[in-house]
Amino acid sequence: SVGDGIARVYGLNEIQAGEMVEFASGVKGIALNLENENVGIVVFGSDTAIKEGDLVKRTGSIVDVPAGKAMLGRVVDALGVPIDGRGALSDHERRRVEVKAPGIIERKSVHEPMQTGLKAVDSLVPIGRGQRELIIGDRQTGKTAIAIDTILNQKNLNSRATSESETLYCVYVAIGQKRSTVAQLVQILSEANALEYSILVAATASDPAPLQFLAPYSGCAMGEYFRDNGMHALIIYDDLSKQAVAYRQMSLLLRRPPGREAFPGDVFYLHSRLLERAAKRSDQTGAGSLTALPVIETQAGDVSAYIPTNVIPITDGQICSETELFYRGIRPAINVGLSVSRVGSAAQLKAMKQVRGSSKLELAQYREVAAFAQFGS
Repeated sequence: SVGDGIARVYGLNEIQAGEMVEFASGVKGIALNLENENVGIVVFGSDTAIKEGDLVKRTGSIVDVPAGKAMLGRVVDALGVPIDGRGALSDHERRRVEVKAPGIIERKSVHEPMQTGLKAVDSLVPIGRGQRELIIGDRQTGKTAIAIDTILNQKNLNSRATSESETLYCVYVAIGQKRSTVAQLVQILSEANALEYSILVAATASDPAPLQFLAPYSGCAMGEYFRDNGMHALIIYDDLSKQAVAYRQMSLLLRRPPGREAFPGDVFYLHSRLLERAAKRSDQTGAGSLTALPVIETQAGDVSAYIPTNVIPITDGQICSETELFYRGIRPAINVGLSVSRVGSAAQLKAMKQVRGSSKLELAQYREVAAFAQFGS
């Protein structure tokens, strides 16, 4: 049977969990549910071309995507197929989408700064190379703007870089966004000449849920190429709330038991296995790094919802953006009181540390007095 992007296939007795399959129409899929009678397969593409009784072939491989410097400046979908109309990819290698995160021995603590170019972030919530810093806030509070500005601000640093160790490559993963938004982003990056060191992975709102679920892992595999070859990369997942919704949709259609807010039980593992792949490698393993900036959208400022409370403990701190600050004209609308960086201060530049000094304390005292001053008005 087939419907809603899920195919039930009979006769694939030897198939492995997570293996790619190919339908007679050429559409690919991935085996997620292995049951007694049949295999539950999620379809990467339109399921209208699949008919009951069609032949399904095993590929014998896990999902893999192209990676390498040939990807820079390109826009690809969740399977790594170019969608920017600029022809096929040149020389590249292929990397598995799902790989284990680096072990404890292969890692090193974060000690180099990852400059975003935003004073509020670099001074008060500093980010280091290899860190995972969550950007969280309601819709329309400038979360994407913080991420995009970070990519644009690497232009100056990258143009001054004398070696690979100083260059920062950027991967931007758009999950469930409008196509017009992605096109606008490509235009902004190309006008600022920032596409030359960036890769865009787009699983738009019109793409099937399995592709929205897969896109962050594909982007991560592309970023890991730089991390594992002694280079430095930044990856932005915009946003992981939509990935969780796509995964919930897939899981419910596969008849997996729902948990809190109807999400499946392994939605924590969905995000933890993704974000653990962002790391700073030790000198023995090439000293590369992958820094992650995942974005989470809250509803009416509710940070205690299921997905935010899952992702906050996985990451090394969060940047909280607020509607009230945004409307008061404070942009980026970062609430410095709620935003923290758990490891970044070790990576902060000496000069920035001196400037930072007591500013956090002074801001806290200001907020206290500001709240008190409102009593009189």
